[in-house]
Amino acid sequence: MNRCAPTEPFWNPMVPELAVSDLAASLHFYRACGFQVRFRRDDPPFAYLELGRAQLMLEQDHAHSWLTAPTETPRGRGMNLQIEVEDVEQLQAQLRQFGCPLFRALEESWYPVSEREEEGQLEFLVQDPDGYLLRFCQVLGSRERPSPGEH
Repeated sequence: MNRCAPTEPFWNPMVPELAVSDLAASLHFYRACGFQVRFRRDDPPFAYLELGRAQLMLEQDHAHSWLTAPTETPRGRGMNLQIEVEDVEQLQAQLRQFGCPLFRALEESWYPVSEREEEGQLEFLVQDPDGYLLRFCQVLGSRERPSPGEH
């Protein structure tokens, strides 16, 4: 089953909206990541993006934006957006070709989800032009957690 690709038009009930300094530069980056523009408007500059079932909104800074304080780079400190993709290794190679430095290179990570089980993913992290941190991952599945002392 393809967990990433929608079978019909899909609207997430929660969609992050990122304030960006230059929508054109951000769109160039997000398209390199595989995102498609679902719709766009010019006043204020805005784009609604999607990659499979992952959805994201970008709005360029403007006088009437909802910013609660002056922005500083990198933006989004303390937050990363995890985005599931079909082939994370191919995406990492694509972004390297694009000349995008990685925040953290591809690695396998396993996260406890219960006392007996953990779920794994291949993941890497990259920052967009404004410094927002994106964690692209590919799900590996689940396995029994090692007992304490096992490695």
